[in-house]
Amino acid sequence: MSALKNIRIVDITRAMAGPYCTMMLGDFGADVIKIERPGSGDESRGWGPPFVGEAYGPYSGTSAYYLSANRNKRSLTVNLKDSEGQEIIRRLVRVSDVFIENYRTGVLDKMGLGVEDLTTENPGLIYCSISGYGRTGPYKELPGYDAIIQAEGGLMGITGPADGPPSRVGIPIIDITSGMFAASAIMAALYDRVQSGQGQHIDVSLLDSQVVLLSNVASNYLVGKNPPKDLEMPIPILLPTKRFRPRIKDLWSALPISGSGNFYVM
Repeated sequence: MSALKNIRIVDITRAMAGPYCTMMLGDFGADVIKIERPGSGDESRGWGPPFVGEAYGPYSGTSAYYLSANRNKRSLTVNLKDSEGQEIIRRLVRVSDVFIENYRTGVLDKMGLGVEDLTTENPGLIYCSISGYGRTGPYKELPGYDAIIQAEGGLMGITGPADGPPSRVGIPIIDITSGMFAASAIMAALYDRVQSGQGQHIDVSLLDSQVVLLSNVASNYLVGKNPPKDLEMPIPILLPTKRFRPRIKDLWSALPISGSGNFYVM
């Protein structure tokens, strides 16, 4: 797809949320330049096994985890702690459309790579920050991790069997959806820039993304005032929606029936 074929993105993120965002934009045709640390690169390169390819640096190969979020990118190693490396980023930003980062609040400001610094270099720049708790508020300096946010934001409390403990979703769902929200916000900001000529600062937090995911569960609580319980199965407003153990060994079946009309058809 080539919808973003003339858009250049400087990506200094690592792990999952930021890389997933820029992977999506790369899928749409953007030119993504992934900035990595000299020697080790994005640490998720080593998050395995399994690995593919030959060993390099400190790694046994490239991890499947890294590959899941980093297609359609070009990599460049830059030491951001060095003044020469910081100047390389500024030069790239001057000829780019989007800059995306997931550092802790204040770290890039000390390097001269904060939002005010880089938007001075390029007033049309879309500067996107992804963090655990956003760039404002009492928790802005805390790191954010998918599993912690799932617990803190309420997702684990409504996941898993009713007679069991809270359960974490089996994929880094908060990281992934934060990346998706960031990608959609970046595309909206790019469209707005066509009309205004100005860039924007996009502030995406993992906790905000988690709260958004609560969707109808949060709405039910705000309207009905009853705290939600484990909702994996059954879904109380769509009965019977439940999992069943059939006679086939080691298999489960899911039976979601959305409304009485479908129930009688079944």
